[in-house]
Amino acid sequence: MGSLKHTGKEMQENKIMSDRLRGLSPHASIITLNVNGLNSPIKRHRVAKWIKEQDPTICCLQETHLSPEDKHRLRVKGWRTILQANSKEKKAGVAILISDQVDFKIRQVKRDTEGQYIMTKGTFHQEEITLINIYAPNTGAPRFIKQLLTDLKEDVKNNTIIVGDLNTPLTSMDRSSRQKINKEIVELNEKLKQLD
Repeated sequence: MGSLKHTGKEMQENKIMSDRLRGLSPHASIITLNVNGLNSPIKRHRVAKWIKEQDPTICCLQETHLSPEDKHRLRVKGWRTILQANSKEKKAGVAILISDQVDFKIRQVKRDTEGQYIMTKGTFHQEEITLINIYAPNTGAPRFIKQLLTDLKEDVKNNTIIVGDLNTPLTSMDRSSRQKINKEIVELNEKLKQLD
C-alpha cells in the first residue's frame, strides 16, 4: 500500500475548510450515514442510539427508504428539526437532523420528489451556510451529481457543505483496484473544482 501524500495545495484547502467549520462553532460536527433503510423498528432504534452516542450538530442520512408520511420514524431525542426528501415508493430518501443544542435558523429548503437530495440554507451561529445531502443513484451517479450541482449553482456559495453517498469514487483513494476513473468522473471532479 502506497503512502498517503498531500500536496501543499490540498493541505491549504483542508486548512481553509477546517477554519470555516471552526468559524461556524468551535464544537460543530456533521456526520453522514447511509442507513440502507429505516423501516425496521430495531434498525431505527440502533441508528437513534448511534446518533446520540456521536452527538453531532447535524446528522445527514441517506437511503432512509421512508415515505413522505414517515417523518415520525426519524425522531431522535435532542434532534427535533428533521428535514427529509422521500420518494413515494419507499426507496432512496435523505434526511437532515439538526441538534436542539444549536441555533440553526432555516431560511430555505429544496428537495426532489425522488428522495435523491435535500438542500437547506440558513444561519448557523450567525454564519450563512448551505448544506446539501445527496444520495446519488447507483447507475449514472457522476452524471446525476454534475447535473444536480448545475441545477443548484445559484445556491452553491463559499459556505456550502456537500455530504452524502455519492456512489462514485472521486479519487483513486475512494476506489477499489477494479474501478476505473472514467470520463464522467473526471468531468464531475472538474465541476467540483469549479465550486471551490
